[in-house]
Amino acid sequence: MGKNTDRKAVLTGGCQCGAIRYALYAQPEGTHLCHCRMCQKAVGNAFAALAPVRRTDFAWTRGRPAMFLSSTVAERGYCADCGTPLTFGYLDSEWIDVTIGSLDHPELAPPAIHYGTEAEVPWLHLSDGWPRAATETNILPERKSQLRSFQHPDHETATWEPVVQEETVPEGCG
Repeated sequence: MGKNTDRKAVLTGGCQCGAIRYALYAQPEGTHLCHCRMCQKAVGNAFAALAPVRRTDFAWTRGRPAMFLSSTVAERGYCADCGTPLTFGYLDSEWIDVTIGSLDHPELAPPAIHYGTEAEVPWLHLSDGWPRAATETNILPERKSQLRSFQHPDHETATWEPVVQEETVPEGCG
């Protein structure tokens, strides 16, 4: 990353406070809404709106995000200053997803499919007609077999040390 500065950006984006900026050098492919529980918690919303691009077509242009290893297979980038969720990426993938809301022009990356539908909140009814898929159909089997969550469970705990949760892996992409 960072070696694309001589290329013309197709899309740009960044965090709320401006400490972190990035550029995409290709149009995202497979833009989607992910309703899985891990994405819900990562963005603090009913779903994450994500725009995938090859890592070779992505560069941080100002600052670097903090990273949260949300599981054994994925990490999520965010601004340590303002908290804006910026990226999701599988550790073994040539792709990185940027949050559509962090793009300067989110209207230029419209989603076209719903993933993680097993965790859709029942009060949200999007009648967009887009295809829908559960996480099971979207995550590679070898990735799923390695997936161990570092996400806090959805209940109060006396203490919390982020550790690999062997017993319960929440439904999610990582």
